[in-house]
Amino acid sequence: MAKVKYKFNPETLSYDKVERNLKTNINRILLFFSASLVLAVILVVVFLQFYETPQMRSLKRENQRLLTQYELMGKNLGNVQKVLDDLQQRDDNLYRVVFEADPIPTSVRKAGFGGVNKYAHLESMDNADLVINTARKLDVVSKEAYIQSKSYDEVLKLAKNKEKMLASIPAIMPISNRDLKRTASGWGFRIDPVYKIRKFHYGMDFSAPIGTEIYATGDGVVNEVRTARGGFGRWIVIDHGFGYETLYGHMSKFNVKVGQHVKRGSVIGFVGNAGKSTGPHLHYEVHKKGRAVNPQYFYFKDLTPQEYDKMIAISSNMGQSYD
Repeated sequence: MAKVKYKFNPETLSYDKVERNLKTNINRILLFFSASLVLAVILVVVFLQFYETPQMRSLKRENQRLLTQYELMGKNLGNVQKVLDDLQQRDDNLYRVVFEADPIPTSVRKAGFGGVNKYAHLESMDNADLVINTARKLDVVSKEAYIQSKSYDEVLKLAKNKEKMLASIPAIMPISNRDLKRTASGWGFRIDPVYKIRKFHYGMDFSAPIGTEIYATGDGVVNEVRTARGGFGRWIVIDHGFGYETLYGHMSKFNVKVGQHVKRGSVIGFVGNAGKSTGPHLHYEVHKKGRAVNPQYFYFKDLTPQEYDKMIAISSNMGQSYD
């Protein structure tokens, strides 16, 4: 039996019976549920704010684990970069020096990645800076490792050709000169014997009687055999490969022809006095990659250290040259 409710009426000083219709009941029920819902939402928000569900705790642990892995990966990539830098330093300053190869330019080793932003898809991630920096480091290390791998392929090829290169380098004097008495004017500024002016001498002169044998100073191919009234008169140019060429001037007679392969020590001609020359001698030059270099650095197959020092002293005479 439903309870009957009464309401006091001050006008009549009596209690009137409260009559409830369906609409009033529905409104009360809706009000109750609305208040309950609001309270439930508040409780859920408070709970989530101060308390973690097992799933949230698991996700946080996983996130922390990933962050730790990224940090460790960054440190490992830093260590790999140090090892790679050491390999690059040895490659440029040791291996390539031994095999007389140019070092790989830093602009090639450290070249960046142009074009579109390849890390744009990572920018929306949590901890995007850490992820992008790690990805960038990995790309840089991978690229430098690839370049270093290709460099070692080249060094290996150079090593296989080392024996041929050693035989090709112009490493002896071009005439017989064991007592060094035939060493004349060397590399550097000299007084021109004809014009009597100070002029740079791009080679080395060896005084010797006409007809003295002239030797190829390294294995190679005869590239030029020429004759002219002035200049070097009669001269030969030998291409030794590996960037080396040698020139032999003022000859009296040739003993080779263009295209002929010669070995170190082969007789290629004979000393003369042709061209702009003031006496029988051989003018000898060494060129490396198209530039004349001091020939005295290349007699390591001929001379002892003591003989080498003596030869340097003789060739450094600041008098005039023969040509």
